[in-house]
Amino acid sequence: MALRTRADYMASLKRLRPNVYKFGEKIQDVTTHPATRRVVESHARAYDAAWDPALSALFTTTSALTGEKIHRHNSLMQLAEEVIFNSQFKREMFRLTGTCTGSLCAGWNAMNTMWAVTHEVDGALGTGYHERLIKWALRAEAGGWTVAGALTDAKGNRSLKASQQPDLDSNLRIAGVQENGIILRGAKLMICGVAASNEIFLLPGSAYGEAEKDFALACAIPRDIEGLTIVETRRPSDTREQEDGFDVPTETGITQAYLIFEDVFVPKERVFLCKEFVYTGKIIQYFTAIYRACIGACVAGQGDIMIGAGMLMARANGLSARTFSSKFVEMAVNNETTFTMGVGSIALGSRHPSGIWIPDSLTAHANKVHVATLPYETKRLCQEIGGGIVETGCFPSYQDLMDPRYGKLVQKYIKAGACSAEARARAARLTEWLTLGAGVPGCMHGGGSPDGARLVVRSLTPMEKYAEMARKLAGITEEIPEPAK
Repeated sequence: MALRTRADYMASLKRLRPNVYKFGEKIQDVTTHPATRRVVESHARAYDAAWDPALSALFTTTSALTGEKIHRHNSLMQLAEEVIFNSQFKREMFRLTGTCTGSLCAGWNAMNTMWAVTHEVDGALGTGYHERLIKWALRAEAGGWTVAGALTDAKGNRSLKASQQPDLDSNLRIAGVQENGIILRGAKLMICGVAASNEIFLLPGSAYGEAEKDFALACAIPRDIEGLTIVETRRPSDTREQEDGFDVPTETGITQAYLIFEDVFVPKERVFLCKEFVYTGKIIQYFTAIYRACIGACVAGQGDIMIGAGMLMARANGLSARTFSSKFVEMAVNNETTFTMGVGSIALGSRHPSGIWIPDSLTAHANKVHVATLPYETKRLCQEIGGGIVETGCFPSYQDLMDPRYGKLVQKYIKAGACSAEARARAARLTEWLTLGAGVPGCMHGGGSPDGARLVVRSLTPMEKYAEMARKLAGITEEIPEPAK
């Protein structure tokens, strides 16, 4: 059966070989360990939603391959409406969890990206990549897999290309090709949700030339594949992060990881690109178009929760939420700007010959620039509304709040509005987490840097064409050339 339950999902993770580490400890069961259970819980809520009558239409769909009902995060996106569902899915997941759910996101986009790219490679070179991907996609659908997506390499010295690095393992590479598969060495860093995944879809982190052909790879691997070590990197630093009694959110969370590959053998049937470097630019183009069109929905979902947190804080402080109506409207406008600009880029897109819908790159990358700016304004407004208790860091611990000797006094001076001191404290903790702590979902560099997006906007905007339009409208008959350097 293609539709998994929460129990099915949890059981699938328990069956995986332990290869996830945190604080020097090998995690035997990611579903129960304190370092990983919250990210698993976040992803499990998508499986709950698939069976919820109010949400199932968003969280499930009909397979384009089999006609059966499947989880939406395993689907091919062949129409603009289906990519818009991707955006709505991401926004709703943030509302359900308060955080990122990376294994329901990047791997889904990677599969759709490679659906288009393998179609092109096969057509030009006669390779069999597309048929392999079809078989893998059928297995993903049937298993209802969660699939992390991994693009970001360690990179090394940013002034050098991958082939020029003193340590070639700074970028994930093909260290050997065998008749039945390939050998991988290197690392992928800052990969979201890996501990909650069944599989990991690997893509190149950049467009490569011939000198970098060993880095031109795409494949899908089991999360517990031999030779892969996963090091969880989300780290509590102070009371702005998780704290016993004041964990925020109380049950959910996100983790990121370093993926370290030491001569990992990937069977041939799981390889979808092997040294065809010419197509790495296409991978980056298609992936970022889809991802950056939809990432505005992630930050909009977080912004929705920030509006709610702001309302709770106003009331807990003894004020009417209406006092801050103008600020809430600004927050809502920011949320809808990133969400609807992404939807606009989807609407302006087109269908690839393989059948996949690709959003408009110019608008999608312009949306990424907004994603790297507007959410920070929303966070500032949320902090303004909440007051110093949410922003200054001057906040007692849960242990002090509940201490039998002086806890009642601490609570006495925390209480402000009609709710209890603990309720105000929890609302403050949520606001703090969303605006200063681990709740920040990588607005700036998640999905790539805004400067990279600006470069794409510059390259795709026909500025000279616009100058010519303006020249004609002004009635200027002579040329106005660019000054010589």
